[in-house]
Amino acid sequence: MRHVIALDVGGTGMKAALVGADGELLHRARRSTGRERGPDSVVESILAFAADLRAHGEEHFGEPAAAAGVAVPGIVDSDRGIAAYAANLGWRDVPLRKLLSERLAGVPVALGHDVRTGGLAEGRIGAGRGADRFLFVPLGTGIAGAIGIDGRVEAGAHGFAGEIGHVVVRPGGAPCPCGQRGCLERYASAGAVGAAWAEVSGDPDTDAAGCAKAVESGDTRARAVWQDAVDALADGLVTALTLLDPRVLIIGGGLAEAGETLFTPLRAAVERRVTFQKLPSIVPAALGDTAGCLGAGLLAWDLLATTSEVSAR
Repeated sequence: MRHVIALDVGGTGMKAALVGADGELLHRARRSTGRERGPDSVVESILAFAADLRAHGEEHFGEPAAAAGVAVPGIVDSDRGIAAYAANLGWRDVPLRKLLSERLAGVPVALGHDVRTGGLAEGRIGAGRGADRFLFVPLGTGIAGAIGIDGRVEAGAHGFAGEIGHVVVRPGGAPCPCGQRGCLERYASAGAVGAAWAEVSGDPDTDAAGCAKAVESGDTRARAVWQDAVDALADGLVTALTLLDPRVLIIGGGLAEAGETLFTPLRAAVERRVTFQKLPSIVPAALGDTAGCLGAGLLAWDLLATTSEVSAR
């Protein structure tokens, strides 16, 4: 059975799958990155995992994978197949596409940015399915974004498109590691909400989920923290929809797990801010932590389709 390898590399763990032509997950696996042993060990872990997946496919489906797709964090040069920089993994300028192709007996390999790859899956087969324009915004430790246009995700001229977390929403506000002050992710990420709630509640072990539960129980302090985050998020999102005019706005990540505790006030806050802009549908992500892996599979199948088109000319 024809299939591809899909790998989603995170800061501490890797999710992988063998994906059929119809998008079916034929086999799933997880493994540690081994980052505590250094960046070279992380690269070797990825290569070894891919090789094991190739062997599994050959044994169980009668043939090795036809291609591979890999999603990685940090700065990614997809065109050249280079993982340029990832602070959590400690690597710089890793020619990951070349290394993987060599380990996988020369099959084509597609390399993508983790958030854009997850956005590709959400837009094509998840919450944005059927939408010609979408914006995917995961709210995790930080905030990133993926701009979807006609079934693909726009990387930008230099690979930085979609970095909505670094839109300044509170000028002169909290310092951000990027060098600016008042960035969206300093106020509306799951990490920021958790830190703000820990300070207000006096509980250093609480997090954004704890804040959401306190909101649901009627805690006025939690509601103030939550509303501050919602207002900052709405400010950033309205800037994005003014520029991009998406048909669907997909919100994912840990903060979105609060469900309507987030979405009801967020939709209201965005609606209050729009004037001439068209209000998009604001919906929760549908694929959860499988988005990156599914997106990596889509990258691989897209690469095979492109290769076949070129060969046919």
